[in-house]
Amino acid sequence: MVRLIDDANNQVGIVDIRDALARAREAQLDLVEVAPTSDPPVCRIMDYGKWLYQQKRKSREAHKKSVRHAGTLKEIRLRPETDKHDLEVKVNHAREFLNKGHKVQFTMFFKGRQMLHRDMGHAVLEEIAKSLEDVAKVERISRLTGRRMPLLLVPK
Repeated sequence: MVRLIDDANNQVGIVDIRDALARAREAQLDLVEVAPTSDPPVCRIMDYGKWLYQQKRKSREAHKKSVRHAGTLKEIRLRPETDKHDLEVKVNHAREFLNKGHKVQFTMFFKGRQMLHRDMGHAVLEEIAKSLEDVAKVERISRLTGRRMPLLLVPK
């Protein structure tokens, strides 16, 4: 004996297991045990393959949304001698990334004797932070680590 729920989500009542299987075959669907611990067990007439597909699809959509909200890190690399126009282009790219909800890391690279002019690199990064302060806030201030000077910006 099982408590049966039909394919239209109506509760049929308590029926014999053979009768429930016959109804499922008649509807060309599956008989699925939903609550085995209850007394009597609850069974539902449904398309089990379709249900599994819908569950996978829901979990995939939920994963997509969580990834979208997390926001990835985009890195933009610079040198102390980067030209003003090239810098404007990179700042515009960063603005687009920030508007989409991504974090942006500007990384200033120093080569050889450029290490003597770290103050120039720091000034460029400060200028970038000022130009993007309407859409972003500074999460990590630029400090020299090896030959790199990173600046991390997050969307407001």
